[in-house]
Amino acid sequence: MSNSSPSNRKPLLRRTFNLAAGASLLAAGTSRAARLNSSEVIVGQGEFQYKVEHQWAQLPDQYSWQTTHNVAVDESQNLYVIHEGKRDREDHPSIFVFDPSGKFIRAFGWQFQGGGHGLEVRKEGNEEFLYVSAYQGRKCFAKLTLAGDVIWQRFAPMQSGVYAEGEAANPQKTWGRDRFMPTNFAFLPDGGFLLTDGYGAYCVHRYDQHGNWLGHFGGAGKGEGTFNLPHGIWVDDRSEEPVVVVADRAHNTLQRLTIDGEYIDTIDGFGLPANIDTHGKLMLVPELVARVSLLGPSNEIVARLGDDVKRVSADKNRKIRADEAKWEAGKFVHPHDACFAADGSIFVAEWVASGRITKLTPA
Repeated sequence: MSNSSPSNRKPLLRRTFNLAAGASLLAAGTSRAARLNSSEVIVGQGEFQYKVEHQWAQLPDQYSWQTTHNVAVDESQNLYVIHEGKRDREDHPSIFVFDPSGKFIRAFGWQFQGGGHGLEVRKEGNEEFLYVSAYQGRKCFAKLTLAGDVIWQRFAPMQSGVYAEGEAANPQKTWGRDRFMPTNFAFLPDGGFLLTDGYGAYCVHRYDQHGNWLGHFGGAGKGEGTFNLPHGIWVDDRSEEPVVVVADRAHNTLQRLTIDGEYIDTIDGFGLPANIDTHGKLMLVPELVARVSLLGPSNEIVARLGDDVKRVSADKNRKIRADEAKWEAGKFVHPHDACFAADGSIFVAEWVASGRITKLTPA
């Protein structure tokens, strides 16, 4: 992986997809959110329609959500949820696990409270592991067992040369382009992984399977291999040649790159895209403003779920985020992450003050 400045790399392909027209067609055509009875709502378009179950994951009384961030599913179809948490509640876990029916199983991850962010499950050999990232004052990432035992934990890769002195040894709640604030993971075919520094240096770090730093690409910039808040990342293996997809949030785009970090093209037409997942021929993109999008095999929009973009965009003081009474059935406020289950169901975690996990089941 090249560590050279992105300005020295030639784009492989300059191609921008404009999805605005497709979105207009969906809005004017088949979009619907039909209430079937007092407790059931269907969202979606065409063959991509889903039953909505808001507040699917229920915590026991001794725990509370403090801004839900990310979700992941293991092979047993248990759901793992991480919330950011409050730094002054270090006795409170940041990760909760639920069985396929939504019943609470266990909690762990006290060490991430106050900065819990990214969460992915990965199978390595015959065993599954949990990868966790934490920003704010925590500024670390770790590999855990599914029970919460720490395999290893890492801090800022100082050998990259992009971080302020002491950033790894003494992490503080300090923001800036010379700070380490990791957000999400993508797993590589060679067993290694990529880690986005979405709130810090705006670069993508590459690690081997043991968590050893190998290199980085990206950094702050206007696009085409540089980013403005590269919040989410995924390796898209829907075609013969896998590509890296970065949710370049503040640019409202997805950027596609080679496994080595060379720019390919840009997909636009999103509202603060936060992360990516794939299932079969579909790509899933949660958007903070304020919907979940499904893309088909040619990266065309095939459905937009829970769209409340107009109302949430007008909420300049974020009153909707803080007031559950203002949430509407079948509508999303701020989807921060989403993932597929094995049966094609979708779990959505929202960046809302009191937390919300929604399950979308194919209708």
